Amino acid sequence: MTISLRRQLLAWVLLPLACAVAIDAGLEYRSSVETASVIQDNLLLGSARMIAEQVSFENGAFEHMIPPAALELFQSQNSDRIYYRVTTGAGHLLAGYTDLPLPQAGFATDSPYFFAATMRGEAVRVVAFFQPVMGNPSALPVVVEVAQTMRGREQLTDKLWLHAVGQQLLILALAAGFILFGLHRGLQPLIRLRNDVRSRREGSLKPLQTDGVPMELRPLVDAFNDYIARLENHTNLRGIFIQNVAHQLRTPLTVLTTQISDALRAQNKPAADLPLQAARKTLQQTGRLVNQFLTLSSAQAIVANRRLMTTQDCCEVIQGVMEDLALLAHGKNIDLGFERVGGEAAMLADPLALREIAVNLIDNAIRYTPGGGAVTVRVASDSGQITLAVEDNGPGVAPEHREKIFQRFFRLDASDGSGSGLGLAIVKELATQCGAVVRVETPQHGGQGLLLRVAFASA
Repeated sequence: MTISLRRQLLAWVLLPLACAVAIDAGLEYRSSVETASVIQDNLLLGSARMIAEQVSFENGAFEHMIPPAALELFQSQNSDRIYYRVTTGAGHLLAGYTDLPLPQAGFATDSPYFFAATMRGEAVRVVAFFQPVMGNPSALPVVVEVAQTMRGREQLTDKLWLHAVGQQLLILALAAGFILFGLHRGLQPLIRLRNDVRSRREGSLKPLQTDGVPMELRPLVDAFNDYIARLENHTNLRGIFIQNVAHQLRTPLTVLTTQISDALRAQNKPAADLPLQAARKTLQQTGRLVNQFLTLSSAQAIVANRRLMTTQDCCEVIQGVMEDLALLAHGKNIDLGFERVGGEAAMLADPLALREIAVNLIDNAIRYTPGGGAVTVRVASDSGQITLAVEDNGPGVAPEHREKIFQRFFRLDASDGSGSGLGLAIVKELATQCGAVVRVETPQHGGQGLLLRVAFASA
């Protein structure tokens, strides 16, 4: 699934804004309810005051009149019902509806009293207003009650709330538009960077320009340039490797052509057999050289599949390699021995890579050890770590050349055509893939020779 960065940024910006609008909508609803309640209470109180002002006591009786303006305050498109009642302090009804609910006992008479009630099956808001009357022999004030149903207040609440929410949504829509415009402008450097990469010709390894790149994109550009530098280095190494391969193959192929030509020009079979035998040997060496080229190339490309291996597993792999190379050692009369030192341990390694490491180490030792010599292969377990050591009593390597022997095509004796100079380079590459360390040490027997030790990562 394709993920749009612009949509993600817009979503992460608008999501908090939408949450804020939702919270504000809830608060606005409460505010609308309070505003509508205040308006209704003010209308009720105004109406009650108008009615109370028309109550008087004359000729020993209460006089009252309900002014039309007191009820006209509630005139609107809402179909609300208005109820009123006027009673004396003693509770005698002067005017209005007898079934209008009375306020609860215990309220203060020095201020208006608002309360909710039910009138004829509908919820109403009621105000009780207390009006002293001049000339009234009783000290109790006249009680004026005015009630209104809740439909108008609810409609006013919805109107106020929808108006506020509409404004919030309009602001949110405008913010989304401005944010989209800002994202479009803000992503222009990234789009220019994309166009710069797309416009490059195939094979170009030129670093990206960092001029005018925003500081947030600078790490990405620097990482990309670092990758380009490493890719260029890798490409150069591969080119050098191919050149070396071509150089190394050109010589045996030239020799092989000459040997076959000599065999074709021979006058008799004994004279032709000698160049043909030499050609076979050259062909065998060339085949081994090609196999090592392929092995090294594969070692550079693979990702080692490391798994848990015990000392016994390692010994079985090494012994299998020694059986395969026993004929080569026997042909040079070399004593090929195996030793196991220490108890059982565990390591992390790739069995195929371990076998290839052992093949190249042992084959290299056999080829460079003179006839009648000895090659000892040792698997040791010490402090939970497994090491593979191959020791010989051959000519050895001078201290100044010990690091060079792992370089490709490096040979101490260039006149010896049996080696290709790739065996230890393959060992180094595969050991690195397995997380192992290769070291060159002095032989334990104290004499001339070479000891190569590969220490694997412990489990």
